[in-house]
Amino acid sequence: MRLTTTSFQNGQPIPGEFAMGVPTGFGGNRNPQLAWDDVPAGTRSFALLCIDPDVPTVPELVGRDDVEIPLDQPRTEFVHWAMVDIGADVREIAAGSASEGITAKGKTAPSGPAGARQGLNSYTQWFAGDAQMGGDYLGYDGPYPPFNDQRLHRYFFRLFALDVATLDVPPRFTARDVLRAVHGHVLGEATVWGTYTLNAKLAG
Repeated sequence: MRLTTTSFQNGQPIPGEFAMGVPTGFGGNRNPQLAWDDVPAGTRSFALLCIDPDVPTVPELVGRDDVEIPLDQPRTEFVHWAMVDIGADVREIAAGSASEGITAKGKTAPSGPAGARQGLNSYTQWFAGDAQMGGDYLGYDGPYPPFNDQRLHRYFFRLFALDVATLDVPPRFTARDVLRAVHGHVLGEATVWGTYTLNAKLAG
C-alpha cells in the first residue's frame, strides 16, 4: 500500500496552512490532502493516525523567551489526528475537508469521510484547565511546536488497511486505543511524513 500527499513533499516542511501555529499566531489548521492506492485484498476499512514523536517532556520550558528546549531533552508523542472506520472504497481525503481553521474548545463533530469516526487528539490534554481553549479536541488539529525548541519536529501520517469494517474502540477513543484495537487486523500500512518548526533558527 502507498500513501501520498500533494500538500507537502515526503520528509520535507509542512506549509503553515496545515498547522495550528505559525510565527505570527494561529495558522490555517487545514488537514493536508492524503491519497492511497495498492490496497491489500480483503481490506474492509482504514484507520489513520498523525503523531509527532518529538514533543518536549518538560512543559515548564515551553514558550519561554529566556531558555531554549535542549535538543537532547527526552521526548514523547503528541497525537494530531486519530480516525477509524474509513470506508474500504475511500482513496483520498481532500485538503481542508476534515479541518479548516481553529475551533476554540475543539471540534465537536469534525467532518470527514462518510461513516468514519474521529477520536481525541492531544490538544485535549494540552488545553485542559484553560478557560478559553479547554475542551475535547476531536479530529485533526495541526502542528504547533514550541518556538524555543531546538529540535525539528516530525509528523507521521500512518494509514492502516484493516480486515474489519468497524474497529473496536470506545466512543471517546485515542490513538492508543486505535493501536491496541488494530492489533491482529492489519493487512497493510503506509506512512508519509513532514517536518515543522516555529524556531526561526531552524526554519531559516
